[in-house]
Amino acid sequence: MSMGSTGEGLGRRDLIKRSAALGLITVPTMSFLSACASGGEENSTKGPAKAPVTKENPFGVAKGGKLDVVVFKGGFGDDYAKAWEAAFDKKWGTTSSHLGTQEITAKLQPRFNAGNPPDVVDDSGAQQIKLDVLAKGDQLADLTAVLDSPSLDDPTKKVRDTLVEGAYEQGLQGGKFVVLKYVYAVFGFWYSGKLFKEKGWAPPKTWDEFLAVCAKAKEAGIGGLAHQGKFPYYINVVIMDLIAKKGGLDAMKAIDNLEPNAFEGNPAALAAVEAVYEVVEKGLLMPGTNGLTHTESQTAWNQYKAAFIPSGSWLENEQLKQTPEDFDMKFLPMPLLADSKLPFEAIRAGVDEPFIVPEKAANKAAGFEFLRSMLSREWSTIFAQQANSLTVVKDGVDPSVKLRPGTQSAVEALKAAGGNTFSYRYPDWYSEMDTEIQNASNELMAQRIQPKEWIKRAQAAVDKAAKDPNAKNNKRA
Repeated sequence: MSMGSTGEGLGRRDLIKRSAALGLITVPTMSFLSACASGGEENSTKGPAKAPVTKENPFGVAKGGKLDVVVFKGGFGDDYAKAWEAAFDKKWGTTSSHLGTQEITAKLQPRFNAGNPPDVVDDSGAQQIKLDVLAKGDQLADLTAVLDSPSLDDPTKKVRDTLVEGAYEQGLQGGKFVVLKYVYAVFGFWYSGKLFKEKGWAPPKTWDEFLAVCAKAKEAGIGGLAHQGKFPYYINVVIMDLIAKKGGLDAMKAIDNLEPNAFEGNPAALAAVEAVYEVVEKGLLMPGTNGLTHTESQTAWNQYKAAFIPSGSWLENEQLKQTPEDFDMKFLPMPLLADSKLPFEAIRAGVDEPFIVPEKAANKAAGFEFLRSMLSREWSTIFAQQANSLTVVKDGVDPSVKLRPGTQSAVEALKAAGGNTFSYRYPDWYSEMDTEIQNASNELMAQRIQPKEWIKRAQAAVDKAAKDPNAKNNKRA
């Protein structure tokens, strides 16, 4: 699929997409990169005259200016952004233009190339313009000033002090904070509380218990594990979580830091891939799941055709229309392999949904102020109400807002995890490596390769990424 084309799966909420673009688009050519780096300077429009900088207006937003906002209209919809824009226009006297689309690359690549990008972009989904590509092309504004500005909720605090752990680190590209990942999501398995209660199944805490529930499901004529076959991003959640939990944080960091033994010579990695392959070999997958899109497999799961499905916590909002009223959606941390270094309660909890202010935005001051407003409790609560998801603002949801079962379950899992949360960085730092590992997982699930070949391909992807000159700026301690 070319960068400008459309395809199946665009309604998804890509996270710790979101982290990824799901391997649907090719890496942009050098012509795009050079256009990013140099093109369009002369076409760049000057923004409105800046107003005086004050504590209340730290970026000097001019009254009566224009604000151009483009958001990915996926699992979260775009009603939240429309509500934000109305609030912003009311406060600042601006006139907002709004575009909600799934075709981020097709709509925005020409604008970036011409030097007239929007002021705020939610750069997400299957047609995301890869963040590492934009960063290398000097297309992203440094957002450090937003972090250092006064919080709208408590002006004695800086915005950065009101955010969850990881919000800063996961916004870095080459050592610069250029991406505000806004949604705080948890990743793991999901199941129906109603189905498990009816069948008398206990939520599994170990991989052996997980396989046992899958086997009982098969006996009952139900698939054990459904996965979003056409988008191997999701089965990678399972594989990579198993690696982190069995091998500990060092095993995860070895992958992010592109170590020569990140996969080869890492017993936790082989054990994780073999565990997932066992589900395939034992016939415990939901029949046909390898050929389905994310929404097709998730809908089959909503129809009680499978016991488990892997996803991030955007799943509930994405499946609102397909989920039976009494389904009772529940989150499950990844069950443990034998001799795991992290406890069962440990979960991948990461920030996603990347918002950016382009370096050549016409109204950069308003773009910065818009992001500062997003990091207020008022706007965070609007998002929770409209999108059934949590944000990176600590305690950012008004407690009077009632949450849906899946979201509530995710909140409880985060509480139980405490400090035992982890998150990979490689999908954002090395998008090509991420795609190559996803492709290997696709082959594995179709039984076209064995676990040892998966390890070999994953390590080759790491070794290739290690040659990236920018890799030296991306080290994790």
